[in-house]
Amino acid sequence: MEHISEKELTLRDLVTVLRRRRVVICSTLLTMMALTALYCMVSTRRYVASGTLQVQKESSDAMGLESLMNSASGASDALDANINLQTQANILQSETLALSTINALHMEGTSDFQPHWSPAGWLLGLTSPHGVSDPSGVTLENAPQRRRRALQVFQSNLKVKPVSGTRLIQIEYLNPDPKLASDVVNFLMKGLVDYTFQTRYTATNQASDWLSGQLGELRQQSEDLQSRVVNLQRESGVYSLGTTDAQGREQAYSGVLDQLQQVTAALTQAEQNRILKGAIAQAAESGNAEMLSGLAGNSVGVNPQSMNNSLALIQNLRQQQASQQAALQEAEEKYGSSYPKLVELRGSIAGLDHAISQEVERIRGRAKSDYAVAVQTAISTRGQYEQAKQQAAKVNDKAIEFAIVRQEADESRGLYEDLLKRLKEAGVLEGLRSSNITVVDPGRIPAKPKTPNVPLYMAIGFGGGLFLGCFAALLLDTLDNKIKSIGEAEELTGQSLLGATPFFDAGEALGNEDGKTHFMSLDKPHSTFTEAVRAIRTALMLTGGGNCSRVILVTSSIPREGKTIMSSNLAVVLAQSGHRVLLVDMDLRKGSLRSRLNLPSRPGLSELLAGQQQVPDIYPVDVQPQLDILQSGTVPPNPAELLSLKSFQQWISEWRKSYDFIVLDAPPLLPVTDALIANPLVDITLLVVRIGLTERAQLQRSFQLVTHESKHFVGVVSNALHPMDESYSGYYGYSKNSNYFGEDKNANRR
Repeated sequence: MEHISEKELTLRDLVTVLRRRRVVICSTLLTMMALTALYCMVSTRRYVASGTLQVQKESSDAMGLESLMNSASGASDALDANINLQTQANILQSETLALSTINALHMEGTSDFQPHWSPAGWLLGLTSPHGVSDPSGVTLENAPQRRRRALQVFQSNLKVKPVSGTRLIQIEYLNPDPKLASDVVNFLMKGLVDYTFQTRYTATNQASDWLSGQLGELRQQSEDLQSRVVNLQRESGVYSLGTTDAQGREQAYSGVLDQLQQVTAALTQAEQNRILKGAIAQAAESGNAEMLSGLAGNSVGVNPQSMNNSLALIQNLRQQQASQQAALQEAEEKYGSSYPKLVELRGSIAGLDHAISQEVERIRGRAKSDYAVAVQTAISTRGQYEQAKQQAAKVNDKAIEFAIVRQEADESRGLYEDLLKRLKEAGVLEGLRSSNITVVDPGRIPAKPKTPNVPLYMAIGFGGGLFLGCFAALLLDTLDNKIKSIGEAEELTGQSLLGATPFFDAGEALGNEDGKTHFMSLDKPHSTFTEAVRAIRTALMLTGGGNCSRVILVTSSIPREGKTIMSSNLAVVLAQSGHRVLLVDMDLRKGSLRSRLNLPSRPGLSELLAGQQQVPDIYPVDVQPQLDILQSGTVPPNPAELLSLKSFQQWISEWRKSYDFIVLDAPPLLPVTDALIANPLVDITLLVVRIGLTERAQLQRSFQLVTHESKHFVGVVSNALHPMDESYSGYYGYSKNSNYFGEDKNANRR
């Protein structure tokens, strides 16, 4: 048979599962509600007291050192405020504050702090290493085990929560004693205020003591710097004039710098003289009288008077020469070359030329000598300049060092004076600097207990029970491999069910009350069970291809699926339809028809097949004349071998001649092979399935066994379908409480 693929779980399938497992859900829900109610009744009433603190913004440190370091007073961002708030909250939860509260309020003797036995703690104690035992008669601080237990209890009942977006801290403490709960909250708030005050006081006192020790060194350092300033000023040769210029700079005088300024001016003058003397010497060396006469106007202030006179003389001679030349040229043009005065003019010009030549020669020698002197003077002046420059550099270094040391001395003096002022204020600040913690709401005695919150706990119990119930239902349904619905049985077999009977009481369906034979089909002909069996009869009448006599094998996968009740009641309704019916108990191992129908003990099928009986001992049913019953007989040692004999087939052929229907109540298929031996000899095989009992694999295996190489009709019948199951109303189209079928025994059978 092909593997049945799993379909996707839908919401409808989920609801179906929950309805099917409603007993589990309801049981779990009721159990959780009962446990919750019991817990609320026996649990100790606990009260919670709460208080609120405000952590004010820090303005500055106790000694005012923030302003001294140029910090903005009271400047803090949101991160600093949050860190400060969280720090105060952690202090409230510190072990030191907790131990002081426990000791001050004598909480160790209360019921909360007494040791309580718990299964979890006992199991952990077996596996955990044991620490050192507490000494007797010591305080809580010196008893590690007691201290650990007390801190665990205290911190488990304490809740400290900074209020988001504010500077508030909320403190809550839970305790069976409402007054003690409020006392703990108030003591914690007072402890935090005292701790903050003491911390700030101690910090201020320590800073004051430290400053007292540092001021002596700072004063000595300031004095040393002032002495060094005086010495550097003396060494540098820079003297203050006590005035300032327009830019506010201090006026000072230095002889070295003044000398450098003078030497610099002299060097400039010497260089200018050297350059001019060089130009005159170069012009004189060329012998160009015209050039020398041009230098006459530029030599003032840089040449000796003799050189200036010589240059002026050349200039005059040149002017006379030019005048004579002009007169000679004019005379030649006017009187001709033979004019007697021309000779005089030419002689005069020649004399002037000679005088100029002699003067140029004198200037050449003098210019050369003057240039050499100017060069030597420039060299000497530059040496003086370099010497003055070196002295000025030394003075400058001293002046820079002087300025730096003077600035350090001023800063050291200012720091000393400021710290001295702070030190004088420290004594007052130690007493006046208060804590930045303010109590907004003190811990007040609560009016009603916080726990147990009965409505909340019951709601949680209901929700938890419902969740656990649904979870258990889904888990059980997932792990359960039994057939849960008609649709699932049809999927596993691949065919529609031939019929389905509702759940019934086995004592009502088939019993032996008052020594009489009872059938549900006879006692309650109008019940839903009887109508379901009639529906199966109708379906069987339509099968078989028109055979007049048909053998019906009724079997199941495992015991207790209702095959005996199904076969007996089917035999009854077949007989009620006017057919002769033989009901054979084919279960040679555990035949139950005799005991269930209260029949007298007679030889049965086992004796007939073993040859001990030649004629079957048929028991006629008085209340149903058309129905005969053949018991299973004595249990033989080899039931399967007896059924395998050819005589069993012969008897079935013989019964076909006398009866319209032969109903074989066979044993289950999976435990034994008896039903499989008879399966090829029958016309119809009914495989009984009980919803909620038969497993999927069992049904698949059984259906494969009866259909393997089988040519006759095989039908599947569902038995004991619960009226509350959706499959019941879905299959029949009506509910259990439907009044369509009457229960009146006198009513006419439909």
